[in-house]
Amino acid sequence: MFQLTSLILVTTLLAMPASAHPPENDPHLWLEAVDSPEALAWVEQQNAIAHRRYAETALFDQIEARSLQILDSDERIPYPAVRQDFVYNFWQDEDNPRGLLRRSPKTSYLSGSPLWETVLDIDLLGEEEGVKWVYKGASWLQPDYQRCLMELSPGGGDAVEIREFDPQAKAFVADGFHLPTAKGSVEWVDRDTLLIATDFGPGSQTNSGYPRVVKRWIRNQPLDEATELFEGEQTDVGAWPFSLRQADGPTYFFVQRSITFFTRTVFAWVDGALKKLPIPEDSDVEGLFQDQLLLHLKSDWTVDGTTYPQGSLVSADLPLLLEGIAKLNTVVLVDSRSSIDQVGISQDALYLNLLENISNVLYRYTRNDDSWHAQKVDTPSLGSFSIQNLRHTDTDFFLTYEDFLTPSTLYHYRFAQGEIAATPVYALPAFFDAEGLESTQYEAISADGTRIPYFVTARKNLETDGSHPTLLYGYGGFEISIKPGYRAVTGAAWLEKGGVYVTANIRGGGEFGPAWHRAALKENRQRAYDDFIAVAEDLIRRGIATPQSLGIFGGSNGGLLVGVAYTQRPDLFNAVVCAVPLLDMRRYDKLLAGASWVGEYGDPDNPDEWEYISKYSPYQNLNPDQTYPEPLFTTSTRDDRVHPGHARKMMAKMLQQGHPTLYYENTEGGHAGSSTNAQRAYSSALIYTYLWDKLSANE
Repeated sequence: MFQLTSLILVTTLLAMPASAHPPENDPHLWLEAVDSPEALAWVEQQNAIAHRRYAETALFDQIEARSLQILDSDERIPYPAVRQDFVYNFWQDEDNPRGLLRRSPKTSYLSGSPLWETVLDIDLLGEEEGVKWVYKGASWLQPDYQRCLMELSPGGGDAVEIREFDPQAKAFVADGFHLPTAKGSVEWVDRDTLLIATDFGPGSQTNSGYPRVVKRWIRNQPLDEATELFEGEQTDVGAWPFSLRQADGPTYFFVQRSITFFTRTVFAWVDGALKKLPIPEDSDVEGLFQDQLLLHLKSDWTVDGTTYPQGSLVSADLPLLLEGIAKLNTVVLVDSRSSIDQVGISQDALYLNLLENISNVLYRYTRNDDSWHAQKVDTPSLGSFSIQNLRHTDTDFFLTYEDFLTPSTLYHYRFAQGEIAATPVYALPAFFDAEGLESTQYEAISADGTRIPYFVTARKNLETDGSHPTLLYGYGGFEISIKPGYRAVTGAAWLEKGGVYVTANIRGGGEFGPAWHRAALKENRQRAYDDFIAVAEDLIRRGIATPQSLGIFGGSNGGLLVGVAYTQRPDLFNAVVCAVPLLDMRRYDKLLAGASWVGEYGDPDNPDEWEYISKYSPYQNLNPDQTYPEPLFTTSTRDDRVHPGHARKMMAKMLQQGHPTLYYENTEGGHAGSSTNAQRAYSSALIYTYLWDKLSANE
């Protein structure tokens, strides 16, 4: 339920703690100085090479224009955020590259003919203030929604400036709440009180760059006089406030101390004091319904002789928890091929979006006599969907459905007289020609015998002669599930032109629950890479691809995945797109938010853990005597989550060793890599032009 939001833009080389191992005489360390003139000149030089190679071609122009047409289309779904009688939506197009926060009356929105009015013009704000603002969302005062705290990033990074905004006046509040650019979070207590976690100055942040101090801040109070509620350790990932609200009953406020990325201690703020909740440190708090705290268990939990198994959702009586008593009920159990994808709470029910063999199903749960009762909700089948805007004060909500070939549709769901009615409200047009295409699920066998599912989207009756350009995508980390989805730009730039698109559901992800994720943690990380390689080998075995026609694509943790894959098995691939990646696993925990991921990868400063990390770290395992496919690295100067130094140094080392390689770094965009649709279209065109060049020799 809680996502980490992020930090200060890095403009100088980060100092290495005295306890850290030296960087092994790394001659490319200077590229970690993000904004140094030397590093930026190097970036400009590399960008120019990639631009000349691919961006001055007819194919690039065609893909860029088509991608921008899709991204700017007025026919896109205006996804809703319901606030009282209005639906708010953030919208970017050709005329508004940085976007508009706009709103429509809910009634006209539901009719399919919204009456939009602009609330905040981000382009105009940037022109007036001389800053390339990127909208990152807003925290709303409840229950009246008469104020919000606007989050604006200078350049698209995770660090945001927070300003109080009046949506009725459509203006920032004079002398209202304001926090300078930092990674952190805010929570409304009431109109004049906030709980805040931010950069309070030296010593107030963790090694991961997140706040470790939470304070209560009253309107018109100087920030340095805010009352401290909690202080965590510098070695923690961070500390954040949050609230849980319910239709009938009190609102509860909490502080979460994230010890690692996957373990946390939760404190309830009651009567001016913090009370620690007696719940497992690795459980996820999913919400509150009728005073029942909903917990997603990541390991078995035994209470009063009853064991509640890993992966299940249980409810605990919150008032009793505050007294130190865990009174539990099981909401839902899952098996080894299913998982909890979403938990949503309405005024009168709990909605569980489950993933069963990587296809979503939806259930409505009500509570009666201390037990939970399920009702299956009629939804489209054999695809993926996502609950949208389910609020604790409402009985209606929205749901989007899509698959690889079916454009997204937004449904409005209402519950009345014991029945659930669904009405399609908005739908994407067919942005690419899917005639004659099909998606098929296969399984590969990994090195240890585990069955690894993957989806292939391609022409029906595909000739199994390996002649078709094939792109394999994967992620495999942080319990994130990769589900079927309608990727309009990929469809237009790849599938429509005869390419084959493959997604691999490897271990490390969340497709089959916590056990699937934990199977590839730390010392078992190689399993995720073995799974990905097994899928590649299975594609070749089936005749879908050959090493000459097979390319791979991954970003962030997925960038690490493809970095490992092509350094360990360069014989399997002919193209590699490595986006905003981790690659130098010797120093990853010294750079930006890297220390927060030690729970996923291990600690490179621990000799026992470096022993297994060192075996796959791409930067350390480059071999000057090996022949590699020519990769394309992409990153962003303003990525303040995964340091651009990873991609920069890998590129430099490959060049030093004489390996051909390409590089593109956007000067803004944060971890997403782009801030505007024009930037997104450019990077997409560069990537797909590169892929067609590398993989279409047999076409």
